[in-house]
Amino acid sequence: MFENFNMGDMSKMLEEMQKNASKVQQESESHVFTTKSGGGLIEISMNGKGEVIDLNIDDSLLEDKDTLQILLMSSITDVFKMIEADKKNQAMNMMGGLNPFGSK
Repeated sequence: MFENFNMGDMSKMLEEMQKNASKVQQESESHVFTTKSGGGLIEISMNGKGEVIDLNIDDSLLEDKDTLQILLMSSITDVFKMIEADKKNQAMNMMGGLNPFGSK
């Protein structure tokens, strides 16, 4: 099963994985994720680092603190879920093409 296994090949593969991981991380951090809640009353955008880069709140919510808080929490949660899903997707894509024990 491991007769064709070569430590040099493994080292090259790990080095390539490290380069790919760095590239994927940089690309992921530059993505912008946007979500809306309350039928568009709240719109929030974050980058892949989880930094808020834009926030729009409809003026009608400024008089209703409870609704504002609920919609903000919902939007923030949704956008973080989008970021996490993107990270998982990127990791799966990165690992998808690598098979250290496959044929050449």
